[in-house]
Amino acid sequence: MTLNPNQITDYASTFIQLLIDYSPKLISAVIVLFVGLYAIRLINRLIRKIMVKRDLDPTLTKFLADILLWVLRVLLFVTFISNLGIETSSFVAILGAMGLAVGLSLQGSLSNFAGGMLIIMFKPFKVGHTIEAQGNIGTVSEIQIFVTKLINGNNQTIFIPNGSLSNGTIINYSLQGFRRADLTIAISYDTDIKKAKDIITAVLNSNPKILKTPVAEVSVKNLTDNAIQLAVRPWANNEDFGAVFSQTLESCKIAFDAAGIVIQPFAKGLSRTDS
Repeated sequence: MTLNPNQITDYASTFIQLLIDYSPKLISAVIVLFVGLYAIRLINRLIRKIMVKRDLDPTLTKFLADILLWVLRVLLFVTFISNLGIETSSFVAILGAMGLAVGLSLQGSLSNFAGGMLIIMFKPFKVGHTIEAQGNIGTVSEIQIFVTKLINGNNQTIFIPNGSLSNGTIINYSLQGFRRADLTIAISYDTDIKKAKDIITAVLNSNPKILKTPVAEVSVKNLTDNAIQLAVRPWANNEDFGAVFSQTLESCKIAFDAAGIVIQPFAKGLSRTDS
């Protein structure tokens, strides 16, 4: 098909007229795009600084900042094409459906992610704390986005999902800075209770790792068929807890042997009832 000069002139005039009519929308859309990109960059930097000042975990800081960055970019893109005069309702509906599908497929992971955020923000424990959770006791070595890593007394690594961890009961042994050891010693009914308590008290007072405040307690815990059970409850700093526990048992045994007091064979004589 051959175009004559008049047709070319008409097409050119039509194109120029459309460009003139559409230029305000195009200019406004371009301005929104560049201003939006600049604003997103500033907002992202500001959010990162705020999270760093709040001592949030670096991994969580980067993850949240990246999510915010892409959410703002998607919103900017929708605003940009809307300013160009393109219908955005279908596009938004598609994004919503995609988001719903991804959310349902990652439901468990999102629960763990939300749990990790709660742990890092509200800090029921920190790295280095000794905790008991989900039937496990260990020292927190790392708080990740989806799991928390514990190292137990056998040097085994335990991974606990943050979702169940944040929704369950957590016992933090390190938060207060000191702990109480709950020990039980069984003696025969022929033993002078006051003498036995005085010996235990002397043992506790001679150990420099046992705190003077709160005061250690020695009392009758229970009367069984064949023994008097004495509760021994010394307090110690977290770093001295294990040593105080073992030393108290050993020193009481040596002191009782020297005094001629026999420890009754209940639950192997000396038992730990609580921690």
